[in-house]
Amino acid sequence: MLTSPSELSDSFVSRDPDDDSLRLECGVFGIYGMEDASAVTALGLHALQHRGQEACGIASCDGRRFYTERSHGLVSDVFTDADLIKRLQGHASIGHTRYSTAGGSHLRNVQPMFADLDSGGIAIAHNGNLTNFMFLRTKLVAEGAIFQSTSDSEVILHLIARSRSIKIIDRFIDTLRDIEGGYALVAITRKGMIGARDPLGIRPLVIGKLGHAYVLASETCALDMIGAVFVRDVEHGEVVQIDEDGLKSFKPFERKAARPCLFEYVYFARPDSVVNGKSIYEVRKAMGRQLAIEHPADADIVVPVPDSGVPASLGFSEESGLPFELGIIRNHYVGRTFIQPTQNIRDLGVRKKHSPNRVVLEGKKVILIDDSIVRGTTSVKIVRMVRAAGAKEVHLRSASPPILWPDYYGIDMPDRAKLLAAQHSIEEMRQMLECDSLGFLSVDGLYKAMGHDGRNNDQPQYTDHYFTGDYPTRLTDKEIAAEAEASGQQLSLLANTH
Repeated sequence: MLTSPSELSDSFVSRDPDDDSLRLECGVFGIYGMEDASAVTALGLHALQHRGQEACGIASCDGRRFYTERSHGLVSDVFTDADLIKRLQGHASIGHTRYSTAGGSHLRNVQPMFADLDSGGIAIAHNGNLTNFMFLRTKLVAEGAIFQSTSDSEVILHLIARSRSIKIIDRFIDTLRDIEGGYALVAITRKGMIGARDPLGIRPLVIGKLGHAYVLASETCALDMIGAVFVRDVEHGEVVQIDEDGLKSFKPFERKAARPCLFEYVYFARPDSVVNGKSIYEVRKAMGRQLAIEHPADADIVVPVPDSGVPASLGFSEESGLPFELGIIRNHYVGRTFIQPTQNIRDLGVRKKHSPNRVVLEGKKVILIDDSIVRGTTSVKIVRMVRAAGAKEVHLRSASPPILWPDYYGIDMPDRAKLLAAQHSIEEMRQMLECDSLGFLSVDGLYKAMGHDGRNNDQPQYTDHYFTGDYPTRLTDKEIAAEAEASGQQLSLLANTH
């Protein structure tokens, strides 16, 4: 029997206990039509480091041979050797930065992944998660496929290999018809580069140009890093093929309204990026302004939890008229907090990352603003730290709605039993977080910050299941697991007959 989906994908539980942040699975980058393409890819990955900090990799092609390098660590640690970059030869290259949400953190799961097909090699990098990964993997294994990893990205390679279409672009499209979930894909073959975005546009992907070369990237900040010009977003459900003849667009899916992931705007994307035509920085400031309207407080200063809470705090300050102050200073030169032998020592671990600015906080009524609250383990430590620095009152505000449901599209998020807001009322959370008041941005308020009148409940404008429970796609693996649990049958047998 195959490993269960939870065993393959639940990496949140293995984290440092002091780390309560949400993580996106990865960032992807690709460039076609430039000498030393891998060197440019390494620069692009630097800009996407925030999307994955456990591992990274680059694959390149010179039109005949493929070259790959994958390793654990930051881009700055892995791709600093000039000789290593020179070994990644070719005019086409793709790269990947990774957190482990699907498959664990083994080196065999690090991307890009490469396979030899009868029509030639292909390397692929994937941002997101497939919601029918276990179903497809179990079916492929039963049919004789041999897997080298536990990553859902390898499923994509197997499906491409098994397609009966002649052209690689048609094989790619055949594969997309079989997979479900949220994804942005970049791939290189001996003749070109391919990019694709899921039918709802849950995960982002943009097109840029650097001279005559085409670029694909998760965010526009990667284009800025290399001096490329933004061309447009890859549309939801669109496949683009880039070769010596230029860019071709394919739209093989039935057209649906786009539903991009709201957490790209709340937390994941860099503030200097533009996602689906919206400035992340301006949207986050608007979230703060709306939060000030919905949850004002009698206070002296507005203080962000750095760094992600800064834009929302600026917006809250502007709307409320209260001064914005850096009451917490973030130390950018720390790694993981060590797991210490006693709880008292571990509680001090938060100070490795955040230090109170006592001169600002002492004697003040503080509005403390964070981007989101997941389990609350970090939030309560920060509240205590601010109080210990002399704050008279601490009013905690979240620039996103309460997180009530888990994610299956590439966000490393705990199950519902570990989500604070899913298990407790606002008052219970306030007491647990030891703050004087607690307020969350409403769902409609978040949509207003995004430029809408509110959420269209009949046809939601964004993917927002973590707040509403409204999942935008079928969750095949979850359905199979529920069937298996109810019937007592093995998951692998159900997958073969589902």
